[in-house]
Amino acid sequence: MKITDIFKKQKRTFSFEFFPPSDYLTAVKFGINAGQLMKLSPSFVSITYGAGGCTQTNTFDLVDLFHNDLGFTCMAHYTCVNATKEKIAYDMRVLQDMGVENVMLLRGDKPKNEPLKFPNPDGFNYASDLVKFVNENYNFCIGGGAYPEKHTEAPSYEKDIENLKVKVDAGVEFLITQMFFCNNYYWNFVNKVEQKGIKCRIIPGIIPITNFKQIKKFADLTGAQFPEKLLKKIEPYQDRPKEVYKIGLDWAVKQVSDLLENDAPGIHFYTLNKSMAAIKLYESLSEDFKDVKTLYEKSFKPHIPRPL
Repeated sequence: MKITDIFKKQKRTFSFEFFPPSDYLTAVKFGINAGQLMKLSPSFVSITYGAGGCTQTNTFDLVDLFHNDLGFTCMAHYTCVNATKEKIAYDMRVLQDMGVENVMLLRGDKPKNEPLKFPNPDGFNYASDLVKFVNENYNFCIGGGAYPEKHTEAPSYEKDIENLKVKVDAGVEFLITQMFFCNNYYWNFVNKVEQKGIKCRIIPGIIPITNFKQIKKFADLTGAQFPEKLLKKIEPYQDRPKEVYKIGLDWAVKQVSDLLENDAPGIHFYTLNKSMAAIKLYESLSEDFKDVKTLYEKSFKPHIPRPL
């Protein structure tokens, strides 16, 4: 099922993002955690795509598992950095043959173990180029990334929104934001993009802080700012995991409650392949927004998974 068809039935969607395990032990842990999250009946799940080939094969295997074996609506992330048009065309056919209907198209991070090809003579330089190619040649529902606090490489906030408009015009049908910790960034961003004529659904991406140093590293890479109030609460306890977990979860609960109470179109949970914080965060909201889950259960007949 295409995610845009789910939008027609659900005012709000609740989705989880996973990344492919890199070894046997993390695969076992992933299976346990993913199984717990799947009991929450998410609207859809998304699987990230490693740059430079590090987890790309695992991404497709995991997408196949979620989509065909487990029967969930699944979105495959895909990046064009250093990729040739020939490889991109091949990979799109692979996803299409799997029956996958949803892709998140991104430029991707610079590869760690090989030089960046820019400009790329055999492929695409920007996500908008990838979106245009896939939109013109395949029948996928296309999602795109958005940065409420500006992409770190954009020369200005205004230019970043102009680039986003190009991407949406090329074929992006909905957007999922990078993580943020202050809701004002999200609402300001939504207002700005609407003024630019971008009308698609913009789903806020939220991450519960379970490991401050890890999340701080991610935030620095993506340009997400920590509010001073949050830093004052969490920094004194950054080496005490239980305290960080409590503070981070409490912040996320308040953040998500505020978003939904003000009509955000759902939440995309960045799980980091860990279930407990995402489950607690979702369960804290389920009573207030139970109508969403009920609507989902009544609107869609469950896909019958193929035998394992």
